[in-house]
Amino acid sequence: MSYTELKREVYEANMELQRRNLVIYTFGNVSQVDRDKGVVAIKPSGVSYDQMKPEDIVIVDMENNIVEGTMRPSSDTKTHTHLYRAFDSIGGVTHTHSTYATAWAQARQSIPCLGTTHADYVHGEITCTRDLTDEQVNGDYEEETGVQITDAYVDRDPAAAPMVIVAGHAPFTWGKDAAQSVYHAALLEEIAKMAYLTRTLDPNAAVLKQAVLDKHYLRKHGKNAYYGQE
Repeated sequence: MSYTELKREVYEANMELQRRNLVIYTFGNVSQVDRDKGVVAIKPSGVSYDQMKPEDIVIVDMENNIVEGTMRPSSDTKTHTHLYRAFDSIGGVTHTHSTYATAWAQARQSIPCLGTTHADYVHGEITCTRDLTDEQVNGDYEEETGVQITDAYVDRDPAAAPMVIVAGHAPFTWGKDAAQSVYHAALLEEIAKMAYLTRTLDPNAAVLKQAVLDKHYLRKHGKNAYYGQE
């Protein structure tokens, strides 16, 4: 069974992180799932973007066993596969330590919807998860990071908020494929930066009115969306 095209798509998505200045050195990783084949392609662990090649991308199954590849997969692989199992509508996952989004994670604050740029892409705040318990940290840490994320989505549609910040850690984003998950990572970093600057100028800046938030989100998403071309 050939995974050449899947590896190429994941390689290109990972390289886009570097082009968008969302990662340095070996930070971050992108994956994509092939649900028909039951596999995930993901960046190898600790490999610099400057040195990585398409054939270095590692293929694992949904239980994190290596199917194809000579390198170890990303240390965050279990978080990715947990998200694929929990969110059956997603096809790609990105993890970065981009500066502004990570600052909100380290402050353990959700990013409030302060303006229409945010509302165009996320229906409500960008959630910061709860902290992991000591038991979770000392257990299967990367799997529990996935649990930490999905716990924050018990009553929330992952498609309406395709980005989250993990308390004390950094952001994860997702989408229909690897490329869209990277797109959402870039959007998250811009939104996080705008929110930081807004709250720096005015610590009491109000959140966007719900009616305006709904208008901007729904004109781009959902059955009655009218933004852009058909």
